[in-house]
Amino acid sequence: MESSGRTLVCSVLFLDIVEYSKKPVSEQLQLKQEFNRALTKALEQVPARDRIILDTGDGAAVTFMGDPEDALFAAMAVRDDASGLAVRLGVNLGPVRLVKDLNSQMNIIGDGINVAQRVMSFAAPGQLLVSRSFYEVVSCLSRDYANLFHHEGARTDKHVREHDVYSVVGGTPAGRRFADTVAQTLDGEVPASWLARNGPLGVRRSALLAAGVVFLVIVAGGVGARALLEPPAPEARGATLKPSTGLELPPAGMLQDQKGQENAPGRKLAARVDKKFERIEKETPIPAGMGRLELAVAPWGEVLLDGKRRGVSPTLRFLDVAPGAHTIEIRNSTFPAHVERIQVKAGEAVRVRHRFR
Repeated sequence: MESSGRTLVCSVLFLDIVEYSKKPVSEQLQLKQEFNRALTKALEQVPARDRIILDTGDGAAVTFMGDPEDALFAAMAVRDDASGLAVRLGVNLGPVRLVKDLNSQMNIIGDGINVAQRVMSFAAPGQLLVSRSFYEVVSCLSRDYANLFHHEGARTDKHVREHDVYSVVGGTPAGRRFADTVAQTLDGEVPASWLARNGPLGVRRSALLAAGVVFLVIVAGGVGARALLEPPAPEARGATLKPSTGLELPPAGMLQDQKGQENAPGRKLAARVDKKFERIEKETPIPAGMGRLELAVAPWGEVLLDGKRRGVSPTLRFLDVAPGAHTIEIRNSTFPAHVERIQVKAGEAVRVRHRFR
């Protein structure tokens, strides 16, 4: 596969048969056949090029390279179709790395699949749980999707890592796909089937549309993060920092030319986005009696404050905290964790910057 060796952000469905190893071999064979049948049927609508299936013995892990909706509907289909099986299911959206195993077959490693397994381990038999990162993405696509989830609270795994989990309740919504909803808003000008068909290079058109939106969001968020990562101007060194909103960092070299110098279009884009951030910052004052932590993490990191998970930066740009001493830990599955002790004063903000190298 051309993507071998690359790190991608994908949806991962992890599922297993409860107490499979305690069954006699003859019963294990029957359970696994039923499980494989349910999973195969659930994946019928997902093109083979958009998924990678790993057999885990007592279950499977499926990585979805395309729409996050694919993972949601496939998981719901297995949950509903395998009613005779005691199956646990967990879905996560996170970074994974595609590698070749000893048999030269495609394999998946990384925090994305690890967290999917942890989320699954919190599920009861017949229950489907998803991580916060997956929920935040899918729930924004449609109001119907947002109504599918119920917040179950935080769970702690065996590595003392907290995970916010959401259960998926109810059946599949009538408007199955975000692409169909988009098509309907065009008053019939574009048939729903157009977005469902394959476009250039065999990629689904709905995925191309979503990729375009994500690309614009990434560029805007990256420029704001760059402003935090750079040293403040001399006249601003004594000023209280203002909050800002943030999204993903842009790909390396997005705003630079081949010599590493910022190009003219990049400067214009940065100026426009900076003005937008300044407006948003003024509308988000620090709450009375609270302090603020300004976060600038590259390329990304899971943020824990005083041992409690608070989100992933750069999506998470600031935290309002009580005055006093706090311990902040930033984790990235590829690098050693960064731990810092910070003193926060009421009405002021402290900048926390870290780049994993």
